[in-house]
Amino acid sequence: MSTVLDQLKQNTTVVADTGDFEAIAQYKPTDATTNPSLILAASSKPEYAHLIDDAVNYAKSKSSDIEQQVDIATNKLLINFGAEILKIVPGRVSTEVDARLSFDKQATIEKALTLIKLYEDQGIDRKRILIKIASTWEGIQAAHELETKHGIHCNLTLLFSFAQAVACAEAGVTLISPFVGRILDWYKASTGKAYEGSEDPGVQSVQKIYNYYKQHGYKTIVMGASFRSTGEVKELAGCDYLTISPDLLHQLHNDTSSLEIKLSPQSALKTPIEKIHLNETDFRWLHNQDQMAVEKLSDGIRKFYADGDKLAQSLRARLSKYPQSALKTPIEKIHLNETDFRWLHNQDQMAVEKLSDGIRKFYADGDKLAQSLRARLSK
Repeated sequence: MSTVLDQLKQNTTVVADTGDFEAIAQYKPTDATTNPSLILAASSKPEYAHLIDDAVNYAKSKSSDIEQQVDIATNKLLINFGAEILKIVPGRVSTEVDARLSFDKQATIEKALTLIKLYEDQGIDRKRILIKIASTWEGIQAAHELETKHGIHCNLTLLFSFAQAVACAEAGVTLISPFVGRILDWYKASTGKAYEGSEDPGVQSVQKIYNYYKQHGYKTIVMGASFRSTGEVKELAGCDYLTISPDLLHQLHNDTSSLEIKLSPQSALKTPIEKIHLNETDFRWLHNQDQMAVEKLSDGIRKFYADGDKLAQSLRARLSKYPQSALKTPIEKIHLNETDFRWLHNQDQMAVEKLSDGIRKFYADGDKLAQSLRARLSK
């Protein structure tokens, strides 16, 4: 009898969510995805030391400035891992831009072009690369320009809200990665409930996005990500793509039960969802109305930045002959443009959540007042 993994592959493109070459080779996915957290974990293994050494030596050959070396070495290490993965998978690999650029459209574009050039310098066609970008408004607009002006395919990650999904579709991005498990985590923590099967809020989010895309003819690929269990994977059988961790791939490989296909272009038509269009103002408002999405996007950016920074610190230690001084420094006066403001504000989890919550609450009270006045005005 065929395994659940084999059955899944007949209806869904299976992607490995790991930077571990051995795991990728074992389960034979079509594509693979990486992120700073996965690269950080893989880079600590001795079998990948040669990839780090190559990145460090490359950076030293390009610059004598330590900060430039760290940036160059980080870029090269991402490409080294991606290039090795592409020797194993027949399809594409996703390589993520620096999370610090999540609110900077132009810097995101420039970083993507840098990464693509490094791949092409190794003889790898850009068609085999997906540039991963956080699904902020700025990231989505950067992806639109990369897709339309440069022929660079993009994977919009850290996607939690319907507003993000709509904006990505309208921007014509190649692929989105809604984070099923992280959505579930938020609802479990906030409600104290256990969610199973089709009641899982993360599963429901992906189902709605999939159905909306298919109903309105969008070509953007829906790739469910960040799974907590094989049950979530099974509930999304039939989705365009699913990116799955090695542990869950192992469980699916050892499962010989019958797999029911839950999603299809035909079933997507059963419950019509009205088509909407979002400009920047509409996007920011609709996204902000989703407390879970606001908090998880903000948290995801911070976490990817933290792991990216750990990776950069590790490379800095290899590049620098002398350790950095731990001397205390005065608080420097700073100036913030819009991009700097959004980044610095996003780094403060409390501020992000309380500002978003405050706007929702003020709106709710204002709406109650309006309803009260409407009742008095109406005959």
